[in-house]
Amino acid sequence: MSSTLFRTKKVEQSILDTEEPEHALKKSLSALDLTVFGVGVIIGTGIFVLTGKVAKENAGPSVALAFIVAGVVCGLAALCYAEFASTVPVAGSAYTFSYASLGELPAWIIGWDLVLEFALGTAVVAVGWSGYVRSLLDNAGWHLPASLSGRDGASGFGFDILAAALVLVLTVILVLGMKLSARVTTVVVAIKVAVVLIVIVAGAFFVTADNYKPFIPKAQAQEAGPSLQSPLVQLMFGYTPTDFGVMGIFTAASVVFFAFIGFDVVATAAEETKNPQRDMPRGILGSLIICTTLYVAVSIVVTGMQRYSELSIDAPLADAFKATGHPWYAGVISFGAAVGLTTVCLILLLGQTRVFFAMSRDGLLPRFFSVVHPRFKTPYRPTILLGVIIAILAGFTSLSELAELVNIGTLFAFIVVALGVIILRRTRPDLPRSFRTPLVPLIPILSVLASLWLMLNLPAETWLRFAAWMVLGFIVYFAYGRSHSRLGRQEEATAGEVPKAPGRDGE
Repeated sequence: MSSTLFRTKKVEQSILDTEEPEHALKKSLSALDLTVFGVGVIIGTGIFVLTGKVAKENAGPSVALAFIVAGVVCGLAALCYAEFASTVPVAGSAYTFSYASLGELPAWIIGWDLVLEFALGTAVVAVGWSGYVRSLLDNAGWHLPASLSGRDGASGFGFDILAAALVLVLTVILVLGMKLSARVTTVVVAIKVAVVLIVIVAGAFFVTADNYKPFIPKAQAQEAGPSLQSPLVQLMFGYTPTDFGVMGIFTAASVVFFAFIGFDVVATAAEETKNPQRDMPRGILGSLIICTTLYVAVSIVVTGMQRYSELSIDAPLADAFKATGHPWYAGVISFGAAVGLTTVCLILLLGQTRVFFAMSRDGLLPRFFSVVHPRFKTPYRPTILLGVIIAILAGFTSLSELAELVNIGTLFAFIVVALGVIILRRTRPDLPRSFRTPLVPLIPILSVLASLWLMLNLPAETWLRFAAWMVLGFIVYFAYGRSHSRLGRQEEATAGEVPKAPGRDGE
C-alpha cells in the first residue's frame, strides 16, 4: 500500500497529458504577462489592508522589517518554484511538482492545501475590496444597508453583497479566456502601481520623524493570551510570542506574509505560457523583487505619516492621508485600492481553478472537471463551481479570522516545493533544467527552516483549523482519489489487470 501512496508521476507523462485536446489549455502568456500577474496579485491586501493592522497590533514602525523578513522567506521559496516551474511546465504549481518528486499522497495533500489557500485568499481579498468600495460610496453620500455590507444589521444577518458580486464577475472573465484576463490585469495593475507610487512620493512630504519613535516598540504580551499562541513555539524555543519588540517583527512577518502570496500563483499558469522554460523564472522572481521594494517603501511612509497606534485597520493608507488633512489623496488611494484588489481576486481564483483542474485531470478529483471549453480553452467547469462557492464564502468572510489560515497553507506549500527540489535533483538528475536553484541543498533547506519558523509563529487556532482541513483531505483521498487515480489505473493496466473504464468525462 505504501508504494502506491508514494508513486510518482513522471515529468514526461505530466507534459504529455497537457497535449490531450480535450484537456489542453491554450498557451498565450509571455514573461511580461507573468510578471504583471505576479505584481497584480502580490500588491493588494498587504499594502492596502494589512499594513495598518500589523503596525498597530504587532510591530509598530518596524513593520517595514517584517516585510523584509517575509520577502526573504518568499525569495528562498521563489528560487525553488522557478526551477520547478521551468522544468515541469504543467498547471497545478506545487501539486504538480510534488507529484513528480514526492509521490501521489503528498501531492494530494498539497493540492488539497492549495485549494483551501486560494479559496480563502480570494474571499479575504474580496472583503478588503468591498471595504474600499464602501468607503468611496460613503464619500459620495451613498450608504449600503448594514445587512448587505458584511456587518450585522438589526436582523442579525450580514452578507457582503459587493464581495460576492466581485467574485462572480471575475469568474465570468476567467471563463472567457486567459488572454482577456491578462489584458484586464495589465490595465488594472498599471493603475494600482501608479497609486502605490503616489502614496510613496506624496506621503513622503507628510512624514513626521517623531512617529518613528520608538521604531521597535517595547515588547508586550499578546492580548489573546498564551493559550491561543502556537504551543510549538513555547515548547521548542521556551518563549511566548509577543506583540512589538524584536520577536513582534517575526509575529508580524507571519501575518504580512499573506501579502506575498502571488508568485506561487504565477507558477500555476506554467502550462499556459508560450516559453515557460525562459519566462517562468523571470515572472516569478521579477514580480517578487518589484513588490518587496514597494512594500517596504509604503510601510515606511505610512508609519511616518501617522503614529502606528492610531492607524486604521480597514483602510490605513487612505485614512493616514485623511489624518494629515489631505482627503483628496485618500479618495485616489481608495479608488486605486478598489481597482487594484480586483486583480488579486482574479489571479487567486485563477490559481485555484488550475490546481483543481490538474487534480481532476489526474483522476484524484472527478474527471468531469478537467474538460476545457471547446471555444475558450479554459477549465470552465471548475471555474464556475469554485466561483459560486467562493462568492458565497466571501459574503460571510471575516478578514481577521482567515488571513492567517491562508498563510499557513502557503508556507506548507513552500516547504513541500523546497523538499521536492532536493529530491528531484537526486532522482532525476537527467532532466533539462533551464533554471537551476543555486546552492542546492542549502537554499531549499533554508527555505524549509524559514517557512517553518513563520508557521510556528501563527496562533494555535490556525494550526487546529489547518489540521481539520487536512484530516478532511485524507478522508476524500482514501474514499475517492486513491481508487480513481489515473496513474494507478495505468499501473494496473501495465501489470496486466483490466481497470474499470471511466466515461468520457470521468466517473
